[in-house]
Amino acid sequence: MSDPLQDIKIGYLHETPSKIRISLIDVPAANDGLAGAQLGAEDDNGTGRFLNQHYTLIEKQLGEGDDPVAAMNVLADQGVSFIITSLDADRLLRVADAGQPRGEILINASAIDERLREEDCRANVIHVAPTRAMLADGLAQYLVWKKWTKWLLIAGSHQKDALFADALRHAATRFGARIVEQREFKDNGGARRTDSGVAEIQRQMPVVTQGAAAYDVLVAADESEVFAGYLPYRTWDPRPVAGSAGLVPTTWDAAFDQWGAVQLQNRFTKAFQRAMTAQDMQAWTAVRMIGEAAVRSGSADPGKMLAYIKSPEFSVAAFKGQKLTLRDWNLQLRQPILLFDGRNTVSVSPQEGFLHQVSELDTLGLDRPETKCKFK
Repeated sequence: MSDPLQDIKIGYLHETPSKIRISLIDVPAANDGLAGAQLGAEDDNGTGRFLNQHYTLIEKQLGEGDDPVAAMNVLADQGVSFIITSLDADRLLRVADAGQPRGEILINASAIDERLREEDCRANVIHVAPTRAMLADGLAQYLVWKKWTKWLLIAGSHQKDALFADALRHAATRFGARIVEQREFKDNGGARRTDSGVAEIQRQMPVVTQGAAAYDVLVAADESEVFAGYLPYRTWDPRPVAGSAGLVPTTWDAAFDQWGAVQLQNRFTKAFQRAMTAQDMQAWTAVRMIGEAAVRSGSADPGKMLAYIKSPEFSVAAFKGQKLTLRDWNLQLRQPILLFDGRNTVSVSPQEGFLHQVSELDTLGLDRPETKCKFK
């Protein structure tokens, strides 16, 4: 007599992705992230059918004014114990705190805020999305390896731009770069996608960078997508651009083809008729972590699965040249950072020569001695 079927329900709680992008080709698809989760569930079921396990993905999309806690409760009432989230930091914390008494385990697939892993860390939130510090450190290591150690830092005027600028300053100090000058780009509104927009940008961008102290590379902090995309080839001095434009740190890109990644890229493109994004990859990885925990623990019990994920034995393969593991001090997934130029993967960090006593991946982001995390 065969064992009873283990039905593992996975929730996907997400917001409508913002359509605000400088380039039309970067506007995200309506299923950005969700498609990655769907492919991950298909892959989990590919293994699960041999082990009498079945994975069901249940999607819940939030409108701008919707209550995320109510949405979480709807998923919990359907028997979902693992919920992958694509939410901003404040909404994620609300869901985490409300879900803790119900035994809900969240996997953060999008929010990069440091505070979610530090002073606002939660014992029921696992992080697949990288932090700003991990992205900044991955970029800084490469720039230092290239001996481009003199940086001109230009940051946007929004709060998340300032947070990325802070991460870049920390990375510069950590790896031996020097910020020779800092400037702010004020967002005064206005649309540049007009008949006169190109001419306006061509006049404005050189002025923004004129008269700077001698620098090797311009590093931009513009998560708000206001100005950085207009910097390459328009700076006053002929210098490379990195950060929020030019050479961009990310967890995935459509051109990545190492370590068997082409196989995943091709399957994704065939299924969804578009390229796989970083958000898709983070959601795919989150779903695969759940599948890996069920297989390795031999159980569909959420408590046993979570215990395995948090154990030293846990790892997940994600086409990045090494198995990814979890930092036990803040539940952040260790992972390489890709450096992408818009067409190709230029490099993968951690870079050669940046050593660590535990894992070279721990040279990316805040390390154990730096953490402020005390689980709630």
